Amino acid sequence: MSATWGLLVPLAAITVFPLSKVFNTWVRAKHGYPLEDERRRDKDRLSTTRETELLSAENERLTGKIGRLEERIAVLERIATDPAERTAREIEALRTSD
Repeated sequence: MSATWGLLVPLAAITVFPLSKVFNTWVRAKHGYPLEDERRRDKDRLSTTRETELLSAENERLTGKIGRLEERIAVLERIATDPAERTAREIEALRTSD
């Protein structure tokens, strides 16, 4: 009996892990979970970090652009709401200063 256990214990140790991986993959596939291994998760984590960096850079660029556009809109609003008399006076002042 001891010889049987001596053979079964290493055999069980060798086969349990691969069988558990097969079972785990089958359960994940059956329930719609992604089938990925540890190496892929690390790669995805790196790509997620890179994507976050790119989005942060784009966010900063767009924030600066919005600031510049707000300044331009403020100038246009000031021009549009200025009374025509003042604009005409300023133009006349420029003509007479020459």
